Amino acid sequence: MRHTLFSERGFYLGMMFHRAAARFGSVPVSLDRPLDVCPGAGLGLGYPELAALVDDLSARLWAAGVRPTERVAIHKSDNFDIAVLTCAASRIGAVPALLSPGLDGPVAGELLGRLDRPWLITDRAKLDGPLCSAGPAGGDVSALVREVLTVDDGPGPTPGVPLEKFAGAPAHAPVRLHPREPSLITHSSGTTGTPKLAVHCANTMWNRLVPQKAMGWPTRGETAALHMSFVHSRFYHLLGVLLNFGSPLVMIVDPDPAAAGPLLAAHRPGIVETHPNTFVLWEELAEAPGDPLSWVRSYGSTFDAIHPRTVQRLLGASHRRAPWLIQLYGQSETGPVAFQWYTRRGAARTDGRRVGTAIPGFTRIRIADSTGRRAKAGTAGRIEARTRGRILTYLGARDTYDRQLRDGWWQMGDMGYQSRWGGLYLMDREIDRIDSMESNLEVEDVLMSRLEELREIVIVPGAEREPVPVVCVRGDEPLDTRRWDEATTDLPRMATPLQWRFDDLPRTSTWKIKRVEIVRMLAEGALPAARFGV
Repeated sequence: MRHTLFSERGFYLGMMFHRAAARFGSVPVSLDRPLDVCPGAGLGLGYPELAALVDDLSARLWAAGVRPTERVAIHKSDNFDIAVLTCAASRIGAVPALLSPGLDGPVAGELLGRLDRPWLITDRAKLDGPLCSAGPAGGDVSALVREVLTVDDGPGPTPGVPLEKFAGAPAHAPVRLHPREPSLITHSSGTTGTPKLAVHCANTMWNRLVPQKAMGWPTRGETAALHMSFVHSRFYHLLGVLLNFGSPLVMIVDPDPAAAGPLLAAHRPGIVETHPNTFVLWEELAEAPGDPLSWVRSYGSTFDAIHPRTVQRLLGASHRRAPWLIQLYGQSETGPVAFQWYTRRGAARTDGRRVGTAIPGFTRIRIADSTGRRAKAGTAGRIEARTRGRILTYLGARDTYDRQLRDGWWQMGDMGYQSRWGGLYLMDREIDRIDSMESNLEVEDVLMSRLEELREIVIVPGAEREPVPVVCVRGDEPLDTRRWDEATTDLPRMATPLQWRFDDLPRTSTWKIKRVEIVRMLAEGALPAARFGV
């Protein structure tokens, strides 16, 4: 039976900025590019200005005809206004459905079809680009949606109604849905195929938010710099934590160190969170001009496991007395189910495969054997989690959702084991296992630590299920084969490495590598045109 204390609480996105402005006043929010929906606002805003913009946009959406419980797909070029539009739709009780800017046209069209004629907020770059042939029979998306609303008003072949048309619309009072009603739709990473649409409600989101607030308490009020996917549920929980503590914000869209480094040096954030692969890219900021990471007290990493080498370099770049990195393990469907803290002293000797322990009072973790029973400590099996933060369902795919549940335990799709004391160790995704390797991910960690020039390494099964390493070198320099041979002497036998540019690796919106897609590319010979032979 669900406890009333927990079942009637809710995390509502529509009023986040209003509550923060009322509590803390004008706290700065700095951007690296103007908002597409309001370019005249510039790069320096504050809590009150963003609250007013949410009011304005929600009034425009209401004037356009959007009503409570209706789905509003947001699929536009990457920018922080994705979050502002999400809050605006939520404020009037609509259900934002967030589609990654990185989706290609056919996949975006398929997801819009599953949303059953939603409203669509987009821009000309998407509407006259990938979406122009994403509809039925290669037509535009008009047939898939109720109405197309654009954040810009430039001319184009695909019809759309500019939101500017509704400027000056009267404000509408906030609408609060029941805590167990759908309130947000995001999608899974799509690393193993077409993404699934995950349906969240205010109550499950609240159950994710509370433990994250507790984790954020030690750094309350510190300036926070974020480069994250604005269509991922994790971003909104982190934003809720930071607004709750009145933190100044720095929103980074462009992760290139040449652009992000000066911005970080100018604002001196005490909190930095981004995707693990971006942190690898930002290793070079450890010694960059202006010491951009020197004031960081807390790094946050989620979405994927992070390499130990990267943790050590990030913590070593901080001049704070005792910085740390917190890693969250989970997925869109569950929110974080395990957490781990790294310190300077512990990072060098921590097993990179250890992703933490369950969150007391909110999550439980177990390892299941092939029969579905709990495995003994130290025995590898399927990772399963029980959490109050689990999504309601997959939209249009209830059978798929039900297949991942077993007596209330959610199958994470990963293989791993637990120690006697409950520490969770991640080995591989079930679908990525290679029989000749105990853990692909562990070997990747070892090689990243031994070869500092590596930007990324991904080990995938080849045609004969042999381990095939795909490597990316910083600066796209040729891989030193002598160093590679020395680094792999004591490791399981692998095929000759393939060197690709990092930009040629298929990735999700959170920069996760699509390993299944790489396997397909290798099988079909559809390799990048600009690759390196070693």
